[in-house]
Amino acid sequence: MAEINASDVKKLREKTGAGIVDCKNALIKANGDFAGAERLLKEMGLAAVAKRAGRSAEEGRAFTYVGKSKAGIMELSCETDFVARNEEFTAKGTKMVTDAVELGKDANDPDLIAVATGLATTIKENIQLRRLETLEIGVNEMVADYIHGESGRVGVLVKLKVSSPELLNNAKVKEYAKDLTLHAAAFSPNYLDETKVPKAYMDEQESIFRAQAAQMDKPDNVMQGIIKGKLAKHLKEICFADQPFVKDEKRSVRKVAVDLGTELGGTIELVDYRVYRAGEEL
Repeated sequence: MAEINASDVKKLREKTGAGIVDCKNALIKANGDFAGAERLLKEMGLAAVAKRAGRSAEEGRAFTYVGKSKAGIMELSCETDFVARNEEFTAKGTKMVTDAVELGKDANDPDLIAVATGLATTIKENIQLRRLETLEIGVNEMVADYIHGESGRVGVLVKLKVSSPELLNNAKVKEYAKDLTLHAAAFSPNYLDETKVPKAYMDEQESIFRAQAAQMDKPDNVMQGIIKGKLAKHLKEICFADQPFVKDEKRSVRKVAVDLGTELGGTIELVDYRVYRAGEEL
C-alpha cells in the first residue's frame, strides 16, 4: 500500500473541497493515486465536479489592455501581496501588456522578459511573466476588460460579436459587455458553451454521474433520466453562455444577449473570453 502523507491529503482537500477524513480514505482506496482519489470523491458526491478556479499557488497581479484590433491579458507573478500592490510593479505590468498588444509580442518575447527581470532586480523578489494571451478584435466585434479590486488578482476579457457597427457604440450593449466581465470574474466559467467542452471531459462526467445514479437502486430508464438531468445541469454550471446571468438569474447569459438583440433590432453573441486569477494552477 502506498504511503499516504498529510501533504497529499491537504492538496486533495484544497482541490476538491471534501473533508480531511474523506480525502484520506479516498487516497487509501486509490492506493495513493491522486487522480483516482479525486474521481472516487466525485463519484461519492463528496467533491465539486468542476473546479471553478485553480488553487492559489503564489502572489501576483493580472493586467488587461484593449486596443483597436486586439486585446491582451497577462499575469505577472511575484512572491508577496505587498509587491503585487507596488506602484512600480503595477506600472511596469501595465506597460508590458500594452506593448504586447500594440507591438505584437508574446510571453516569450525577450523585451518583456527583460522588464520582468529588471523588476526582480530592483524589487528583490522573484518576478516572472507567468502567462500572456491576446484576442483579435474582428469586424463588428468588441472586447470589454475588467480588473477586480485594488489587488488586481483577477483579470477578465470578454468578446462580443454584433450584427451591425451601430451596436458597437450602443450604451446597452456596452453595459452588457461590462456586466459579462463581472459575471466571469465572479463565476469563473470553465468553457464558453457546450460546443467547447471536450468529449473526453463529458464522457468522464457521465461516468461519474452513472456511478452516483447506480447507488440509488433505480430502474434503468429512471437512472438514464437522472444521468441526463445531471449532465444538463452540469453544463449550465460550467458553460459561460448557459450560466444564469449575474444580474438576472432567471435568464441565461445567452438569453439576455438574444433579448437585448431583439430589443435593439440586431444580434449580439458572446464569442470568446479569458479569466486570469493570479496564482491559480495552470
